[in-house]
Formats: sequence, structure tokens, C-alpha cells
Amino acid sequence: MLTSPPAHQIRAEYDERTITVYQAYRKEIAQNAVRAQTFVAPFKIERMTWIKPSFFWMMYRCGWAEKPGQEHVLAIKLRQEGFDWALEHACLSHFDAAFHLSYEAWQAQLEQSPVRVQWDPERDLFLNKLDYRSIQIGLSGEAVSRYTKEWIVEIQDITTACKTICMLIREGKIEEAQALLPKEQVYPKVFPGIFPKNGS
Repeated sequence: MLTSPPAHQIRAEYDERTITVYQAYRKEIAQNAVRAQTFVAPFKIERMTWIKPSFFWMMYRCGWAEKPGQEHVLAIKLRQEGFDWALEHACLSHFDAAFHLSYEAWQAQLEQSPVRVQWDPERDLFLNKLDYRSIQIGLSGEAVSRYTKEWIVEIQDITTACKTICMLIREGKIEEAQALLPKEQVYPKVFPGIFPKNGS
């Protein structure tokens, strides 16, 4: 019998040394990032930036690259050690009794952490909500600096591929669309600070 994945689980496309995350931006930011192979102006390093390992959640967030200001989807390959550093220094963006001893303890951690994590409902091929969650990782301060200067291996604009997949889905060519999807797998490393204590 098929079982649903755990409620909190990191799934991503990765290889032995890199892991792929996604972001969507307006044309100027995206094109400059691809050209420089890192994020440069008009990207604002002083702002929190959210990276997403889930392709479907990125498509839900940007509306298949059709939402204003998110017309260009970037696939960013990161060094795994950078991705791991982010999660080792992360704090949940909202208090949850399953994660924190007290509200005050969570607040103190939040103020000190350069990384925030939130778990949002994962999406399927049609962007319908699923009953398990996908991780979103917010980088600020030291984490954004490390992201732009140390962690990035490659940035690709995958907007055309995203639009092709969307078109195939709308035409009912589901198998063709699925063949073009990134091959996401469970990321095997565990980061206790961002998972419920019961592991669910």
C-alpha cells in the first residue's frame, strides 16, 4: 500500500556535492544573476531571500512564471556544505510547541539566527495542496553573504522549461510533462532544530 511521505521531509534534486534550489525574480535581477553566476544589483543583499528545494512549490509560488515580479525562474546549484550550514543555523519562522521549549526560547533563537525555516503544504503536478510539507529557507545577514559569495556553483534560467511543462499539463500531456520534471529525492541529512521532536 502506498503511504504518504512524512509531514516534514526535505526533498530536492541533488548529487554528491550540490543541491538545487529555486527562486523567481523579475527580468533584471534574474538576467544579472545568470550573467554574474551570483546575485548582484538590483538584488538587495540586505533583504531576506527565500530559497526553495521543491520545484512544484516554486511553480505554485510564481504561478508557472506568470506572476508579476516572478517571471524568471532560476535553478541554483549550491554546495551541499552551504545548504547544510544554513539548516544547522536555522530557526523556525513561527513558534511551535513541538519544536520549542517555550515561546520565549523561540523568540531568542529567532533574533539570533540568520536563517528562518517554514514548512508549507507541498503541491502536486496541478499545484493542488498535498497533506505533507515542503521546506522554504529564508536567508538573511551572514547567510545571504555566504549564499552569494561562497555557496553558489551554478545559476540557470529555467523559465522556458517551466513554461513548456505548464503548457503540456494544460494540454493534458501529463506523461510528457512528468518526463521534464527534476528528479527530486529525499535529502538524507537530518537537522534536529527544524524537525518536530517526534519526527512526524
